[in-house]
Amino acid sequence: MGALGSTTMDDLIGRTLGHYRIVEQIGAGGMGVVFRAYDERLDRDVAIKVLPEEVAADPDRLRRFQREAKAVAALSHPNILEIFDFDTEGEVTYSVTELLEGETLREHLRKEPGPLPWRRVREIGVATASGLGAAHGKGVVHRDIKPSNIFLCADGRIKILDFGLAASHEVADAETETRSIEAPLTREGTVIGTIGYMSPEQAGGRMVDARSDLFSLGTVLYEMLAGRRPFVGSSEAGTLVALLRDDPSPLTGVNPRIARLVTKCLEKDAGKRFQSADELAAAIETGPAAGVDRERASIAVLPFANMSGDEKDDYLCEGLAEEIINVLTRVPGLRVIARTSSFAVARMGLDVHEAGARLDVDSILEGSVRRAGQRVRIAVQLVTTADASHLWSERFDSELTDILALEDEIAEAIVERLRIGLKEEERGQRRPAVDPEAHSLFLEGRHYFARGTPEAMETALRCFKRAIELDPNFALTHDSLAELYWYLGFFGGLSPREAFAEGMWHALRALELDDDLAETHALLGMLRKELDYNWLEVDREFSRAHKLNRESPTVRLRYAIAGLIPHGRIDEAEAEVAAMLQSDPLSLLVRWWVSTVEYLRHRPERMHDEGRHMLALDPTHFLGHLVIGLACIERNTPDEAVAALEEARELSGGTPITIGYLALAYGRAGRRDDALKLLERTEAMSAKAYIPPSTLALGYVGLEDWDAAFHWWDRAVEARDPLVVPIKTFPFFDPVRSDPRYRALLHKMNLSEG
Repeated sequence: MGALGSTTMDDLIGRTLGHYRIVEQIGAGGMGVVFRAYDERLDRDVAIKVLPEEVAADPDRLRRFQREAKAVAALSHPNILEIFDFDTEGEVTYSVTELLEGETLREHLRKEPGPLPWRRVREIGVATASGLGAAHGKGVVHRDIKPSNIFLCADGRIKILDFGLAASHEVADAETETRSIEAPLTREGTVIGTIGYMSPEQAGGRMVDARSDLFSLGTVLYEMLAGRRPFVGSSEAGTLVALLRDDPSPLTGVNPRIARLVTKCLEKDAGKRFQSADELAAAIETGPAAGVDRERASIAVLPFANMSGDEKDDYLCEGLAEEIINVLTRVPGLRVIARTSSFAVARMGLDVHEAGARLDVDSILEGSVRRAGQRVRIAVQLVTTADASHLWSERFDSELTDILALEDEIAEAIVERLRIGLKEEERGQRRPAVDPEAHSLFLEGRHYFARGTPEAMETALRCFKRAIELDPNFALTHDSLAELYWYLGFFGGLSPREAFAEGMWHALRALELDDDLAETHALLGMLRKELDYNWLEVDREFSRAHKLNRESPTVRLRYAIAGLIPHGRIDEAEAEVAAMLQSDPLSLLVRWWVSTVEYLRHRPERMHDEGRHMLALDPTHFLGHLVIGLACIERNTPDEAVAALEEARELSGGTPITIGYLALAYGRAGRRDDALKLLERTEAMSAKAYIPPSTLALGYVGLEDWDAAFHWWDRAVEARDPLVVPIKTFPFFDPVRSDPRYRALLHKMNLSEG
């Protein structure tokens, strides 16, 4: 604890300052130590902040604090922390404020990583701007708006903290906000504020006014919408340079009106920003209800509850929900949350309101399934997330032979209740009849496919193959088999040539049976990319997929992977992946592709943030650790990279990609012997089973042995190793892009320019 003359902070507990009895310490920071206290005169609990000794002992700073405390106390605004009193007793100088229960926005963002739902961003943004407007009207500028100075009360109120005090202290938080800098308020040539959130005029040491607070609030809005700060450097100096020189990456996956609003807040020229906090509050308040490309209805379908009492029917309950999700994704104007995120929310046990906020949806479909022999009873209810009120509920009894028709009937009823207009030709469409046992096996296969473990993949493969034996004309089973073979060829299990060829056959068969499957055309585009680098065919398949369903999140993700990234069109790929993230925010696989885009854009700080989000979702999955490791390689912190990648290798059971990047990290860390031993073991293993050549190529890149690296990259191209496809944008190729061997690789992949 800091000392106050001969008195320590611990000595204050139990002491009475004025008529306030100190009860316990509840916080500490650069602004001083905060205590819970009891106001004996007015019989209420309050918060007492004891100012740091350097503030209390400096007459100029103390006078400034007193002056601004009086100004803020006179505001009495619901979105500003209320100041009750200010005094000095002996060597202790303190302020008295209302006592808040809850958490700061910074604490909330740590607990809930990733973009916040627009409705929550709007609520926080309007409240903060309203509070700032009241203060600015009295001539008070905050100068340090940031997530740790915005408080989310347990009762729903939102409060701005530390008005008038923020420029009088210094704190450090290397993980999130970086250092706050104090200097006199009225002199140019000095820097005031928190480096990660200050305005350009603050960073340049120029005079500031109310519009500086609006810039800072813009950075907070950006962070809430994007899950990262707009200006990030590898050091404090780098962040300042980015703030003064660079434009932030465009916000993707949000309504264009919202993106323009935030961009206006972040203008370098204060004259181009909103000119008042009230103007900004009104703009946020009138923003669209959902932060997606256009205002639309939105829904999440939770896995149905199994009421049969037999765990073997779990696949049926999950499969029915997934099939309804797939049907709904084809409805124009409806935003549908993907299976991964919907089912994840169900596992969290959140209530309807919490689930709606987490997924940013207006409605949720939940239901139950009871199976008896060949008959099934399904009860479903559609509820709003705002107040859990029922929009619709119904019970269906059916034979398993009619299950596809039942799925379509439920989906059409949902569309009607959400009041989404359907074109006449889209009404009453029914899918071809399917053998009931084949359909049951298809649902079981999807159930195991979603688990993602090697054992589950084997089970899914058997289910799909048996379903096709029973019904060779079931197009969706061929589509699932094609997807499964792509997965095995991309992430391991089979050699890419074998897996992708098998997958292509099933994709073509699926389209022969039903040429209107947008996702299958997109999957075929990925397989054309993987198997024969036929970019004209890739473009043709995605053109067809876009014509059928341009808004399909799956189509957008596959287009980013196969239609954009191989050609170095990373800005466009970022927009497509961000759109997928809107429908599947809790998917580790989707976030892997988000982090991949950051990696290919040479943005290690943002990639590192994404890795932290992934670890918050599942610290036991290797992908988050892998992302952290790659980010640390690019941040030139190889020892941290090694630690993260060793953890990734351990958790994955030695997945080749983790081995390759670990060998690269060993090389960058100067651990040459460790890298060579790992490569020798891996090469020995490749004589017995398929190991992607990229695994060895990465290791030799880390050792800067480009002769060996190019040898293995060449073999990767021949083997159709998918990891070589982003060759145009991989950071580690930058030093050798003029090498003839690099140009030869591009030629072999039909990626040569000119």
